[in-house]
Amino acid sequence: MEIQVVPIEKPEEMNFILGHSHFIKTVEDLYEAVVQSVPGVKFGIAFCEASQKRLVRWTGNDETLIELAKKNAQKIAAGHTFIIFIDGAFPINMLNAIKDVPEVCRIYCATANPTQVLLVETEQGRGIIGVVDGYSTLGVETEEDIAWRKDFLRKIGYKQ
Repeated sequence: MEIQVVPIEKPEEMNFILGHSHFIKTVEDLYEAVVQSVPGVKFGIAFCEASQKRLVRWTGNDETLIELAKKNAQKIAAGHTFIIFIDGAFPINMLNAIKDVPEVCRIYCATANPTQVLLVETEQGRGIIGVVDGYSTLGVETEEDIAWRKDFLRKIGYKQ
């Protein structure tokens, strides 16, 4: 058994969702969940098929994001993993709809942070054992940090 670290390759501020599911129709169901959650969002989806032809299945509405999803899925190449790259929305806008897709088993992360995927590889194949999402915490927020957080959430429209 070997443990590998695979960094997600993406533009610095780009959000993505990494998850696990169990069936080939995932790619089409995820497409529907995304467009029904945020009309007009640009996105690319790639899904690693874990049986039969074992292809990276893909869809989306933005060629650049589709290519980014396919590239990262090929690097991960683990089980029924899916990755969705998003432009024009945040994961929070579609995360519940994605979790409600019947074949979705788990969400590993939904972030714009630099991310490393921790993989285990055996004779059979690869599996995700976790992710490193961003960096280690440096301390506890102060009153000034609390004020900044509250102002930021209101500025981007998530609180009133």
